Amino acid sequence: MDYDSKSSDTPLRSLTSAIDLMHLRYAVAAADHGSFRRAAGALLLRQSTLSRCIRQLEERIRMIVFERTSGGVQATPAGRDFLRTARSILEQMDALVTSAHSTGCGEAGRVAIGFYTSLSAGNLRATLADYAQRFPQINVSMMESSRTRLVTALRNGTLDIAIVTGETPLPDSNAMPLWNERIVVALPEGHRLTSNETIYWTDLRGETLLLSRQDPGPEIQDLLLAKFASPDDRPKIVHHDVSGGNIKSLVAAGFGVSPMIESCIGANFPGLVYREARDGAGQVRIGYSANWRGDNDNPALANFLRLLGERYPLPSDTAR
Repeated sequence: MDYDSKSSDTPLRSLTSAIDLMHLRYAVAAADHGSFRRAAGALLLRQSTLSRCIRQLEERIRMIVFERTSGGVQATPAGRDFLRTARSILEQMDALVTSAHSTGCGEAGRVAIGFYTSLSAGNLRATLADYAQRFPQINVSMMESSRTRLVTALRNGTLDIAIVTGETPLPDSNAMPLWNERIVVALPEGHRLTSNETIYWTDLRGETLLLSRQDPGPEIQDLLLAKFASPDDRPKIVHHDVSGGNIKSLVAAGFGVSPMIESCIGANFPGLVYREARDGAGQVRIGYSANWRGDNDNPALANFLRLLGERYPLPSDTAR
């Protein structure tokens, strides 16, 4: 096959831009089938169309890719090298398209989730496990921090969503009410209250209550103080600027007792006994909500919100 001088004088950059993926796919198909006729049949094309496209390809790359015979076609030595690279390009392009499609559908990509509850048990852990199973290609990034820092992270885009206690939306955020959890009281083994199946707030008179300054410690304190009408009836509250895990250590060491959210009891901790907290109306619970910026168009976030809506649907009267 001869190429005219005009073609040979064409800059390589122009030749490259004149080649599209269709040329490469047709050439690879011809090599796989060993025949223009069979390749055209597999691609649902006319043989003349496929043959013409491959001829254009050879003209544009200034190289003969196939030797034509009455029995079919066979790649030339240079053609084999070319086809090897063409296959790699097509595989990478297919992977790129698949990845882009998955990311656009929220099936791949990244979602950053902020929280300050325990992951040892409870609904957040179960939700994350469900999300990971449904969307294994999503990279889930977790951030455990205080409510104040979660608000800042949402504002600056470091986080996609924050799971916090309470149903009031964080500033500049949309909110979705989620689950609620019981309040339990952590007691050291041998404490007088371990003989009770449940603990009423009045049972805590005279006790030393250990609370973390970290979230949700302050919210538990507000709930606790609301249960005691008279300051004289309130137990002694001691604050520690430590994590919930270290509060457990202090309880086990006999420094006091501690009300905490039930998801915190998932991890085994020696020397502790847990009892459900109650008041006159029954179980004492604290609610959680999801918060996110309304202008966040991350598809992975949209799928996470959809999952939350499925797992924790609003009551019918609230939904209306």
